[in-house]
Amino acid sequence: MNQVRLNQFDNEHYNPGNLLYRVSWYMTSLVIFENALPFPSLLKRGLLNIFGAEVGKGVIIKPRVRIKYPHLLHVGDHSWIGECAWIDNLAMVTIGQHCCISQGAYLLCGNHDYTSKTFDLITNPIIMHDGSWAGAQSILGPGSVLEEEAVLTAGSVGLGTLSARHIHQGNPARPIRERAINP
Repeated sequence: MNQVRLNQFDNEHYNPGNLLYRVSWYMTSLVIFENALPFPSLLKRGLLNIFGAEVGKGVIIKPRVRIKYPHLLHVGDHSWIGECAWIDNLAMVTIGQHCCISQGAYLLCGNHDYTSKTFDLITNPIIMHDGSWAGAQSILGPGSVLEEEAVLTAGSVGLGTLSARHIHQGNPARPIRERAINP
């Protein structure tokens, strides 16, 4: 009988970066990003870029934001990252221009293989195309794609590809109607 054997878990294939880099980022994140104080977005953008992220102009980053690895993050111009958002980017997260990640949204790039007795780590990138929106307390799972102008509503779970210019709701999220943007 096959059974899960966590003592045989081997994560050697996954390399999140140099230990000094990770410790330096962790300390910076605790003091500046995960803090409730409203440090300016300009400072946060600069620090993310120093740590290897690509962050465009006019990006707004609210207090208490968690970002696992800046070197695996690309954020386009004029996007917003809301308070208490968590970008758990074990793989690349690409956020287009004019995107919104609302309060408490969770972008999750990794999981474990439940069919493997050694519970192997699986990582997949997340992409948010221009004008897309992950609503408050929503979850985008590994490998998710929010196509252009797509919306994932509050509390919904996005898996796979969420179609362009549609509003998606539920767990798992399904398209419920087209998104109309007034002039």
